[in-house]
Amino acid sequence: MGGFDDQRASRPPASSSPKAKSAAFEPATPPEPHYLGHRERLKERFREAGHEALPDYELLELVLFRSIPRRDVKALAKTLIAKFGSFAEVIAAPEERLLEIKGVGEAVATDLKLIFAAGQRIAKGELRKKVALGSWSEVITYCRTAMAFETREQFRILFLDKRNGLIVDEVQQTGTVDHTPVYPREIVKRALELSATAVILVHNHPSGDPTPSNADITMTRQIVEIAKPLGIAVHDHIIIGRDGHASLKGLKLM
Repeated sequence: MGGFDDQRASRPPASSSPKAKSAAFEPATPPEPHYLGHRERLKERFREAGHEALPDYELLELVLFRSIPRRDVKALAKTLIAKFGSFAEVIAAPEERLLEIKGVGEAVATDLKLIFAAGQRIAKGELRKKVALGSWSEVITYCRTAMAFETREQFRILFLDKRNGLIVDEVQQTGTVDHTPVYPREIVKRALELSATAVILVHNHPSGDPTPSNADITMTRQIVEIAKPLGIAVHDHIIIGRDGHASLKGLKLM
């Protein structure tokens, strides 16, 4: 009996508490993902220096942070810029082409198209506040925002009142990559319906080159000829391309 008691006394003491035992097996805190620090630094640069201080791919990164919160997006931003050419061309790209890029899902595509739509609304709102012909740069900015990166030709008209203020901007026709059907009499009819006294014609060249074609010049002169006897002036025909714009009036082609 005495020997049994001695063996019990030689056992190691029990653990002090259940809490201490669980602490010994608690896993270490995982390290912070490397991209989080980069994100904070990029946001700080944007806040302090503004968007002009950032190259296109970094501005695009800031957008992608919200769409993809738990992954490094620098490589994806650079891929998108390489594919489409610029920040503006990325957000203006058709959704189906965006979805072809590995890493771009519906959330990313939707956010990019939302930014593009917001830019169009802002440009249009600024144009509405101003007298169109007194703010020609705003007219060009709006048209480029709306049309420069479209993949198909669009023909749109800015209908103006007697003070050259914008009544409404309408897309009359959408065509193919190199042609849009235009009906001069329908344009004049719509101007009369809106009581417009002047119009600015605008269309885009998806090729990027805004140089007017012979068909562009002929069509413009037809519209001028039909509109003039009815008291409707055609102030200009602007052709928009990714690389700039052309004014038929400025080129003395109308």
